[in-house]
Amino acid sequence: MKLSKTSWLLLAIGAFIIPLASLGAVHFQQVHQQNQLNEELALAQLKLKAVQLEQLAQRQEELERHLSQTISQFQAARTILSQPVGSIGASSILFDIAEACGAEVTEISSPGLTSAKLEGIPCSVLTLSVRVEGDVPALVSFITKLNGYPRTGVVQSAAISIPEMTSGEESSANIRLVVYTYQGD
Repeated sequence: MKLSKTSWLLLAIGAFIIPLASLGAVHFQQVHQQNQLNEELALAQLKLKAVQLEQLAQRQEELERHLSQTISQFQAARTILSQPVGSIGASSILFDIAEACGAEVTEISSPGLTSAKLEGIPCSVLTLSVRVEGDVPALVSFITKLNGYPRTGVVQSAAISIPEMTSGEESSANIRLVVYTYQGD
């Protein structure tokens, strides 16, 4: 079978158009897939930003809650430290605790009020030197109870002296107590 020039020309054009059309279809499909992937990437990035914003909001709420608790604790500590030293009635408290423990306060002395900073907070400081006599369990009980009251005070040092049994003297304790009072802003 013999083909004419026109047939050969049509056949050549057909042979050229078919691969060209196939390449165009493949290219169109790849462009469509790339656009679809770009849309999915943009959506994933939006979701990621939303999750990050939600996590930031939760972290901010947590930090605000922690700050609120810290401020509350600070206010409570400030209130405790704001009690004026004169109202504590330090000597009265010492005598009451000693009586409850079966000990006897024999001496109280203080150099007076001074100022100091407690953890950076300005405070008035009342230092008391106390001598107490009694049996050893009473002295230990007195020191233990004294360390818990007043709430703004702390036993800085305590030394118990136990005399020999034959001397007839009572055991005694020399205690150094420091009471802090908040001075205000």
